[in-house]
Amino acid sequence: MACSNIRFGAGVTREIGMDLQNMGARNVCLMTDRNLARLPPVAAVLDSMTTLGVKYQIFEDVRVEPTDKSFKEAIAFAKKGHFDVYVAVGGGSVIDTCKAANLYASHPDAEFLDFVNAPIGKGKPITGTMQPLIAVPTTAGTGSETTGVAIFDLEDMKAKTGIASRAIKPTLGMVDPLHTLHMPSQVAANSGFDVLCHALESFTALPYNQRSPCPPNPLNRPAYQGSNPISDVWARHALKIVAKYLKRAVRDPEDVEARSSMHLASVFAGIGFGNAGVHLCHGMSYPIAGNVKTHRAKGYNVNHPIVPHGLSVVLTSPAVFAFTASMCPERHLEAAQILGADVTNVKKEDAGRLLADTLRMILYELDVEDGLSAIGYTKEDIPSLVKGTIPQERVTKLSPRAHSEEDLSDLFAASMKLY
Repeated sequence: MACSNIRFGAGVTREIGMDLQNMGARNVCLMTDRNLARLPPVAAVLDSMTTLGVKYQIFEDVRVEPTDKSFKEAIAFAKKGHFDVYVAVGGGSVIDTCKAANLYASHPDAEFLDFVNAPIGKGKPITGTMQPLIAVPTTAGTGSETTGVAIFDLEDMKAKTGIASRAIKPTLGMVDPLHTLHMPSQVAANSGFDVLCHALESFTALPYNQRSPCPPNPLNRPAYQGSNPISDVWARHALKIVAKYLKRAVRDPEDVEARSSMHLASVFAGIGFGNAGVHLCHGMSYPIAGNVKTHRAKGYNVNHPIVPHGLSVVLTSPAVFAFTASMCPERHLEAAQILGADVTNVKKEDAGRLLADTLRMILYELDVEDGLSAIGYTKEDIPSLVKGTIPQERVTKLSPRAHSEEDLSDLFAASMKLY
């Protein structure tokens, strides 16, 4: 089990200057995006650093839903700056970009694809020493402050991929619920769906003792190891919080209790999936986001078409869990029950249908787009969506149920309309 150190509490960001001082930081790289650069979370970090005389440079050109090109711009900035500590203030896009910048600045001779997951990249183990990284998450979703994963779009392939290694996980995650009060409702919904799917997928992933082959050396053991008794604790608890607070957090941005609780649920689910992994919803989400045509998500102030990560993950969830339920029906029923379904007298063979219906109801109540067709996809796109899913074996092989290309086609087709 591996996860970052976490500090949680309203206003805890004010301590960051002292942390940097305690680390002996002389030259800090602060990464954020252009929207956040003008908002209170970044102001709070800068205020704490300035008060204590911490020297820093800001990089605010992080792209929301990063690409290999945007990663490389951040890496170039990091290499030029010779920083000794990194601070990331933002959602998963910012934290992941900062992880990559730290990694490649610490390995200046490495080629970009060296550490990118196989089969797209070379998937080499990370052997060098990285600089400390403090992550200050501002969304309640990705859990990136706890994990050794950095995700990006490889533009040539129109698919998301990433870097996965315990070596890149942040040294400290500062989880300050006050920062989540600045999320627009739609961002709260989509990042909340990411929490929901992290918990559901890690809870239903192939069990750790069925994953094979065993790596020849512990250095090669993947971060995503399959469902396991410790991750299960975190996943279950995250699901309970999502069931109680997600709708409240979306509907009322001023609901501090709900937004704080979702911020913690994001951390809990992150600790769970950061060690267990995710499976088909995430594997299929990467081409859904990567092949975006013209869809512009509500609530996102960006100048390019975008299917937010959480939305791209959750749209296939009813179809996916209806498909996987036959392999571990008890877990699917337990998840449905936590999310509010009545499981009295429900037969095991109906577990998938019940969980799928429960998820549809949550999405419908939160006014989520009606399937892939509502974000610009048609039946004609299914072959390219399947093609973009096949290289995601790092996650898809953790599905509890084996699947063919034909199965993937059927799952995409079933996700075209939800209601």
